[in-house]
Amino acid sequence: MKRFIISFLGSLTALWITIIISFFLVLVTVVGITSASGGSIKKVDSHSILAISLEGVVVDRPAPTSFMEALSGGFENRSIALNQLTAALENAADDSRIEGVFLDCKGISVGMAQLLTISDALKKFRKSGKWVYAYGDDYTQGDYYLAATGADSVWINPVGMLDIHGLEATTLYFKELLDKLGVEVQVLKVGTYKSAVEPFILDSMSSANREQQEHFLGSIWKTIAGNIAEARSVGIDTVNVWADSYSYTMPAEWLLENGIVDAIHYRQEVLTKMGEMTEAEKAYKPRMVSLADYVDACGLTSGVKSNDSDKKKKQIAVLYAVGDITEDASEGIASERLVPEIYDLIDDDKISGLILRVNSGGGSAFASEQIWQALEQFKAKTGKPFYVSMGDYAASGGYYISCGADKIFAEPVTLTGSIGIFGMIPSAEKLLSDKLGVNSGTVATNATRSITLFKPMTENQRMKMQSYVDRGYELFTSRCAEGRHLSVDSIKAIAEGRVWDGKSALEIGLVDSLGSLDDAVAAMAGELGVYDDNNFYVVEYPKVKLSFLDEILSAGDIMSAKAIENNLGPVAPVIRSVKELRNLDPMQCRMDYILIN
Repeated sequence: MKRFIISFLGSLTALWITIIISFFLVLVTVVGITSASGGSIKKVDSHSILAISLEGVVVDRPAPTSFMEALSGGFENRSIALNQLTAALENAADDSRIEGVFLDCKGISVGMAQLLTISDALKKFRKSGKWVYAYGDDYTQGDYYLAATGADSVWINPVGMLDIHGLEATTLYFKELLDKLGVEVQVLKVGTYKSAVEPFILDSMSSANREQQEHFLGSIWKTIAGNIAEARSVGIDTVNVWADSYSYTMPAEWLLENGIVDAIHYRQEVLTKMGEMTEAEKAYKPRMVSLADYVDACGLTSGVKSNDSDKKKKQIAVLYAVGDITEDASEGIASERLVPEIYDLIDDDKISGLILRVNSGGGSAFASEQIWQALEQFKAKTGKPFYVSMGDYAASGGYYISCGADKIFAEPVTLTGSIGIFGMIPSAEKLLSDKLGVNSGTVATNATRSITLFKPMTENQRMKMQSYVDRGYELFTSRCAEGRHLSVDSIKAIAEGRVWDGKSALEIGLVDSLGSLDDAVAAMAGELGVYDDNNFYVVEYPKVKLSFLDEILSAGDIMSAKAIENNLGPVAPVIRSVKELRNLDPMQCRMDYILIN
């Protein structure tokens, strides 16, 4: 008994020590976040320039600084929130303290649809009569698109670089690796173009996948190159000549001679020019306010003005659905979290309409169906308008949750469609038996044995699983047919897992209009009869939250994963894909991850 009491008290002491340490870690984190963000709202002086540094990753909306970011001091590498950027430009257009915008091009990582949204916001800002200047030492193609289409002048360092190369998409194929490991991926799918399974069963790209990629890449590049051509007053053929000329190897003088840039300057010369224009006390030090500071100073952290929430105005809810679709994952679109959020919006009398902002290549078919059903309940129970705004991706499961909307808005460069279903079930029998010398024996009461890693599927199991996948495809296509007011046969004719760009999707009836989230908001305000008098405001959901306790408990796993990825280097994506394969739900509405650059 004495030994038990001592052991119990020891465990209790250890628990309290853990709690106390965790408390101080949270306290340090909170203090760190406060100090990292400046602690107080910055003042915006008159004759200021809004400085937008085009670097890092663009995300649709801001995420909180995580516990692990705080501990590692990762405040400087935070992403750019698209909604904050567009809100800041809109606000700055009417802000007498802001004279212009400086685009500091440093290698932004941005999606195709996000590029168009930022460019449109810059054009709207310039319509106010204010200027936008772009400068770069090393322009990526994304940087240059924003500079060319959004700025009055494009300047480059005398020894700078500028990259225009067109578009390309690369797919990694793991079959040979899996064969060497002794892992067989058993695939069941519906859709000739459903290429998400190909990396696990092929060594190279199928003709069907090549066909669809050539189509949507060609269409997207036509939009991108066409916009650059219009902005630079040249023909689209000229832009293609630039893209074929290895522009990043060319001297700045060649870029100037060919009309790609407007002037060649060193950075300090550009700063001095802007300082003189804005009557700075010291011309070489213009009054710059960073995007983050301006957002804080103007109360735009949620992407909208905080004083817009007038109770007499109509509220339009924008619900973000970003990432992989799962049932209960801690990140992305988890149906267990999103469905209750939708039901809360059903019960919220303050809301006049709902816009689902989708940026997802899909995921779990089961979770997609749950979200679809909740959105149908929103329409049935409230009678309020429900729109969808598509970002870079709204494909497969991302399209599943979108198809029931009253109106669907997509950018011309959005990747959508991919209406198809698949299941992937790995078998590691050869790995266990031939490579590791591990064999298995099973005793069962019935003839129908479980599908496991230890044995490949029997013919009967494969037949039953294919029937299961076929049934999922029939449900998916029927949901699309119902939502788009088309016959199932019409949907199946454009389905087959094929990915479409937004412009093509409009032509075949998968979307209703080409436009951004702002366009969707404007259209809904028009339907509500409040657009002309600006008698509406936007509220974003779900609210951004961070549980420090959850992050503390998972800190070991997070640090371990980061360490492994850092050590693996370029091999990390391969290992990550194999790991994801192991954790996939049996039936997936998912397009393959396509990185366009």
